Amino acid sequence: MPARPMASSAPRRHEHAVATRAQLTAAGWTEGQIRAEIAGRRWQSLNENVVCRHNGPLTREQGRLAVLLGAQRPAALCGLTALELAGISGFETSTVHIVVRRGARVLPVPGVTVSVHESRRFEAGHIRERRGLLVTSPARAVMDAAVWSKESRTAARIMVAAVQQRRVSARDLSAELLAAGFVRHRKALLLLLQDLEGGAEALSEVEFLAFCRRHGLPRPRLQYRLDSAGRRRYLDAVFVGPGGVLIRVEIDGGIHLTLTARWRDTAKDNDAALDGATVLRFPSVAIYTDDPRAVAQLRRALGCQHLAGS
Repeated sequence: MPARPMASSAPRRHEHAVATRAQLTAAGWTEGQIRAEIAGRRWQSLNENVVCRHNGPLTREQGRLAVLLGAQRPAALCGLTALELAGISGFETSTVHIVVRRGARVLPVPGVTVSVHESRRFEAGHIRERRGLLVTSPARAVMDAAVWSKESRTAARIMVAAVQQRRVSARDLSAELLAAGFVRHRKALLLLLQDLEGGAEALSEVEFLAFCRRHGLPRPRLQYRLDSAGRRRYLDAVFVGPGGVLIRVEIDGGIHLTLTARWRDTAKDNDAALDGATVLRFPSVAIYTDDPRAVAQLRRALGCQHLAGS
């Protein structure tokens, strides 16, 4: 039997101990040697194309690489998997998310849960290399993870985290979302991204009045306020509660508000509470995504959903 190739002759990806049979052959292994290593239980065959050069459990990185190597090209790790590889924390998952063109084949890997996403809007230009793995761009990964989320609140959290952790800009996310066409949560996420970009208005009067109509709330009196930079950033709404008591609602734009601004608003709310006033404060994303907690709190403050507004 020919001598085994030196480990140094293997491609860089072989450092992960996972490779395709074609890669091993290119590195100098014969098919007979590969079969002998597997038969001797020193290696393991993960599927018809991919081999692991040890017989123990796969690490997370090895599992991701095995899925990627067993997919028809073009292919890339995407969504929540690509988010983690891009350094965006808070959404880690053991499932390996991979995107391929519609109808492409992805071979299973024992012990690895795989979520295959087929996309007509996927080509080589969307792929980057990170830590030796092929992944979608950060903006594409964030957009995909958001629109694949069942709940709009989860989608919003993903968008906000990516911007707050400075891994991708709101502008780039807006461009990616617009390019995706009519996808899930599109309207709410576009409004949120406009807010995160620091647009002229945190929340339009039309959007808040539509929110009130959707949830059977009375029509409020609305008033915009300026922030310290002179931009229209906050929306005040005044309702009439039980017994004619005025209930003020403040909706904050720019979820990336500074600590100083947050304390200023909190101190003002504390003063209002001490004076006996009722003030409810919500981030604009709660309105964009119809957060049920915001709806429940407004209904509770108003006593019922049919009171007339001021």
